[in-house]
Amino acid sequence: MAALVVLFDLKDEASKQAYENWAQTTDVPTVKGLASIDDFKVFSLNSVMGSTEKPPFQYCEVIMINDMEKLGPELETDTMKRVASEFQAFAENPIFIISEQIA
Repeated sequence: MAALVVLFDLKDEASKQAYENWAQTTDVPTVKGLASIDDFKVFSLNSVMGSTEKPPFQYCEVIMINDMEKLGPELETDTMKRVASEFQAFAENPIFIISEQIA
């Protein structure tokens, strides 16, 4: 199974409360409704274990993908284009990493 891991910080002008509310009410339910997606979790990255340093990113999204071929067309819908645009308004230079589960 593949997963999309997204690492990002909020833009300076973005509100943490507004982003987290949007993630819970719009982003997660919309993406989880796609046929190509099995699960979607958003994590606030709070600390680095065994260190006083702050994490390199504020947030991590993990999206479990059951069908990469279906995902492409699903991302092209008007709804997903709107959600992606809204995400880009919150996120500062997000990094999108495609991963493959090995264990």
